[in-house]
Order: sequence, then C-alpha cells, then structure tokens
Amino acid sequence: MPILPASSWPTPPEGIAAEDLLWAETVAGGNYTHKVLARGTELRLTDVTGDACAHVLLYSADCPWERLNTADTVKVFWNAYLGERHLLLSDQGRVLASVTEDTSGRHDALSGTSTRVRNTQRYGDGTPQSATPAGRELFKLAALKNGLGPRDIPPSVSFFQGVRISEDGTAGFTGSAGAGTSVTLRAEQPLTVLIANVPHPLDPRPAYICGHLEVLACRARPTAPGDALWDATPEGRRAFLNTAEQLHARGIA
Repeated sequence: MPILPASSWPTPPEGIAAEDLLWAETVAGGNYTHKVLARGTELRLTDVTGDACAHVLLYSADCPWERLNTADTVKVFWNAYLGERHLLLSDQGRVLASVTEDTSGRHDALSGTSTRVRNTQRYGDGTPQSATPAGRELFKLAALKNGLGPRDIPPSVSFFQGVRISEDGTAGFTGSAGAGTSVTLRAEQPLTVLIANVPHPLDPRPAYICGHLEVLACRARPTAPGDALWDATPEGRRAFLNTAEQLHARGIA
C-alpha cells in the first residue's frame, strides 16, 4: 500500500482517550485493509474526498463461517437502502454490526464489488498489483491474511456511492454525497472486517476514480436491552436476541 503524506493521516475524534483508539488508517483508492475488532467497537468510515467507495465484508471473528449476508440484511427489514439504525445480518439471523450514524445516505447493498473480468474489460486490468485492481481481488488478499479463501468471500455492502432501483427494476447510480461524509458501524459481536476501497462497479465514469477512505475504530459498548436500537423493530429485536443467545452460550456475554 502507498505511503500517504501526513496531511492524509486520520485525525482521532475529539474526546476519545488514547487508550480507546484502536485503529486509525487512511486507505488510498485501489487499496484494502482489514482488522479483527472486539464486540462493542465503533468503526467510523469517512469519505475524505467525495470519491471513496468502501466495500465491506464482516465475519464472526471466532466462527468465520458466519458472515455478512446481504440478502437477509435487505429482506428481513424490507429495506434495500442502508442507513442509520440499519442492522447488518449474518445468514444465521444474528446481528454482526449496526449502523449507528450516517451523514452520507449514499450506500449500496445490492451490487457487490467489482471483479477482475469486469475491470479488465473497463480499464484494461483488474489484478491486485495493477493500477486498477478489482474489489474481489483485494478481498482475496485480505481474506488470506485472516485464514480465509476465495470461497469465503460473499457479496459485500458498499458505502459512499449510492444506488437506487427504479420502478422498472433498473439500478441507477446516484454517486457520492460529497467530501467529509461518514458512516459509523458498531460491532455487535467480535468481528473480522475486510475493506476494499475501489470504484463502485456501476460508476459510469470511464476513468478509475477512487479517493481516500479514513478508517477509525474506538472502544465502545454493544447495543443492549433497553437501548432504542434494540427495540426499534420486531425483526431487529429478534436478531439481537438471537445474537445475545449465541454470545452467552460462548461465554462472551
């Protein structure tokens, strides 16, 4: 990954003690990052320039066969558009992460990330070592560093480049909400997080354009009974109960 100038380094949020800051990184366009996060960690992603596109995969850190399921994330809540108070679900009906804050509103849970074949057709190359790497190829590298392989890579969600579905079923690219917008995810169980910062596959611009992505993770606490998010919807409450039951059985909560 390229060495970014000091002016591009992330700035820790005000009021966050040094011992509570767990991860601070700026990911250049066409690059990836990954980390294992404790339950309750808050992960804030920021679109620095207005051209970032954070493709994200989540896995239960101790049981990586439980992973993000975009289909369930969409259909359980009858909402295809990610935003504040949305829950990111596994295929076990449990909550991997919740969206606690969102100033962008331009996200996508439908399209997945780019592929090597498509990037080769569009840009001339899609290999991870090229100047135009595909998101799936970068996910493969991040997965390998966490003991996972290509078969472990499901469809991802993406943040900061929006898509809306028209009445005739056509997916329309709505682009970015602008520089400086952010989205915050809360880990509701121990997570392995993979992030590929590459252009959205529906981005119509002919050039490979992707700006810097700021990644910050801070120690916090998970959603608990009595919190507004816990009881926001019947479906969400059931997913939190499923999660609590599993974590209790494993001695985590």
